[in-house]
Amino acid sequence: MPGLAAKPIIDVDVVVEASDAEQAARALSHIGFEARGDLGVPGRIAFFTPERFAPSNTYVMTDGSLALRNHLAVREVLRADSELRDEYAAAKRQAARSAGNPGEYLVLKSDVLDKILRRAGLSAEERAEVADVNRSIAARGAKSG
Repeated sequence: MPGLAAKPIIDVDVVVEASDAEQAARALSHIGFEARGDLGVPGRIAFFTPERFAPSNTYVMTDGSLALRNHLAVREVLRADSELRDEYAAAKRQAARSAGNPGEYLVLKSDVLDKILRRAGLSAEERAEVADVNRSIAARGAKSG
């Protein structure tokens, strides 16, 4: 995303119909990716990335899933709104400076993320579900950090 502070890791979403998710996961495994399951995010399969494709986070995402709509909403809103993109970048920089672990980093930028998802038109229920998933991920990140 031009103009956005970011970690030096590319997020790759392989978007498939739900019925094709396992086949896509098998195809990725044939080239060295290792499936890790959904890691608490419905509609997604996460992978360990082989060194030759690093640095990247790779996911098989079910078309229409909230997980995918979340990713796309952030991208589209930040492309269209430079002020919000700058606000998110500042929140990410501040979180990176003060967070003690990956889980805390996620929590520290969650208010701006909610603002982005609200701007994208996600419902209060959808934003609450994203927040719940992120809190769960943050709790795991806090334990591993």
